Amino acid sequence: MKRMKLDRAPWNFNKIWRKTGKQVAWIALALFTGFCFVGYFTPVGELYTQITTGTIGGWATFWVLFYGFATYGNAGFMREQVCKYMCPYARFQSAMFDKDTLIVTYDQARGEPRGGRSRKNPGAAKGLGDCTDCTLCVQVCPTGIDIRNGLQYECIACAACVDACNVVMDKMGFERGLIRYTTEHALEGRTTKVLRPRMFMYTAVLGALVSLFMYSLIHKPAVIVDVIKDRNALYRDIGLRGIEDTYTLHLINKTNELQQLALSVEGLPGIEITSETTVAIEPESSYKLPVAVTAPHESAIGGQNITFVVESINNDTINTREERRFRGPDGNTL
Repeated sequence: MKRMKLDRAPWNFNKIWRKTGKQVAWIALALFTGFCFVGYFTPVGELYTQITTGTIGGWATFWVLFYGFATYGNAGFMREQVCKYMCPYARFQSAMFDKDTLIVTYDQARGEPRGGRSRKNPGAAKGLGDCTDCTLCVQVCPTGIDIRNGLQYECIACAACVDACNVVMDKMGFERGLIRYTTEHALEGRTTKVLRPRMFMYTAVLGALVSLFMYSLIHKPAVIVDVIKDRNALYRDIGLRGIEDTYTLHLINKTNELQQLALSVEGLPGIEITSETTVAIEPESSYKLPVAVTAPHESAIGGQNITFVVESINNDTINTREERRFRGPDGNTL
């Protein structure tokens, strides 16, 4: 309500500094959100150092600003429009609930007909229900709906209308719960069924999702390997040594320990890494390493899959494999 009054008020110093302060706070929060999102892919400590020293790369800058802009646009600018038109919660809710589902709802039998009355003498309004038509439930709703018109897909079940209505009921001396969490069957005076088939089905689906999430956390790789093929040339014929392909290995150490990594390649007879095969990566940091891979002419005919193997010298449990394509000449060019 205060924000609505401020929006309608004429521009003055109070309104300017409040509006400006809010936007500055939203921009700061949005940039922090962008930083956190990029931190999923770039070690946070390294990203923070790059930002504070001004050495952050172009792509990292782009994604921080992109996610920051998305956060500011969704939460700071569009606000309730996101809940109404973009958030999938309401769509899931309308497809999954039934008359035994606990929802925020208005007790129409008790509240109607609605009408105003004096707080000093509330019993004077004979023939009216408990709803005083104060519209506070509408004013506090973040999506602007009137819960008294029944359940609507815009409702996000925040229960702000419940709190506002209970305050009014207390002031009027009426029983709380005109707007409350209940079921449609309960409002109709029927028994609410708690144990029903859809509850078991939803529980099973939720349990499976939680199990998959826990499995992914437990088995997440300690070292992430991303192999990028050199696009400048498909391959090079280096004479008696065979055919050479070049790659860039992007190695990310997700652990809190220094990792000594040994690199190897397999998948073709006689294939080997002819460049550096060991590298040390600091805790929670990344490293890009150019790698040259060589295979004999007879093994490197056409394009074939090879596997890069990254093993930790100081931790036997770390063994990461990444498959890529090895390009070589076709049989007619040998």
